[in-house]
Amino acid sequence: MTQDVTHKTQHTRPNAQYIVTGAELGIVIVSWNVRELLRACLTSLLADITLAGVEAVIIVIDSASADGTPAMVQAEFAQVELIACKENVGYVGGNNLGMARLGLAGDDAGFIGAVPPFVWLLNPDTVVRPGASRALLDFMRRHPRCGLCGPKLLNPDGSLQHGAFAFPGLVQLALETYPRLWRFRGTRLDGRYAPAHYEAGVPFRIGHPLGAAMLARTEAVSRVGPLDPGYEMYAEEVDWAMRMKRDGWERWCVPSAEVVHYGGASSGQASERAERTKWRSRQRYYSKYYPALKRWLALQLVPKPYRDASGD
Repeated sequence: MTQDVTHKTQHTRPNAQYIVTGAELGIVIVSWNVRELLRACLTSLLADITLAGVEAVIIVIDSASADGTPAMVQAEFAQVELIACKENVGYVGGNNLGMARLGLAGDDAGFIGAVPPFVWLLNPDTVVRPGASRALLDFMRRHPRCGLCGPKLLNPDGSLQHGAFAFPGLVQLALETYPRLWRFRGTRLDGRYAPAHYEAGVPFRIGHPLGAAMLARTEAVSRVGPLDPGYEMYAEEVDWAMRMKRDGWERWCVPSAEVVHYGGASSGQASERAERTKWRSRQRYYSKYYPALKRWLALQLVPKPYRDASGD
């Protein structure tokens, strides 16, 4: 089924084909002009949930792609619900639209039926390795206070990609914006966890996962709300994790679950705009969670071309 959405707030209509009673997992994928990557993502995802016996609802939100993505999804993935938007609704807007379809972000997008206990926000430029979905779900079932978790992310060549981070502070910001400090990039000072944490294969607590493949408990989402629509993309997962932390929910990385992440496939199509959006989003985060002095200091570290005193 394809839902044709003109505006972010237009209703979609429920279809019994996609109401999966007792589904334990809802999966939302927001796509923009990455047809081939999305095909590989869906192929790997369907193979993994089939292997694991996971009952899932998969929703693809297409943000007005011009590369034939909607036609490909319709032709090749009949078991996937496609919501084809006539305008680019953005990463956050698309994910919130998908969560609303699952009954997690209000009722303005046509709630499909039974709310699954978990929702996985998955980027289209990912490939799910066998066993990943089951490892994440098993962990969440064993840890009822975990509100948000992520897998071990890998680069396309199989090397480690940092996919879990401490909450950002002034040190991380300085390391990014001052070239003399770049030798400390990728270290604990930069909010990264040591590769040994991932290689050990044992789950570990984190500040927040990278948004490319984060799995949330719907009970936590119902308490803290969906992604903040004030972000278009970037920092939205940090904000979500911070709201969960403040509400008492844990965040973990589950290294036994592996997902390959290509990274930047959509944002790279509009790199300068993406860079501006990144800094605007970060400043929104600073304005929401930093006290006045720390917020002022953070603003001084933001590159001048991207500075916005309002943070909005």
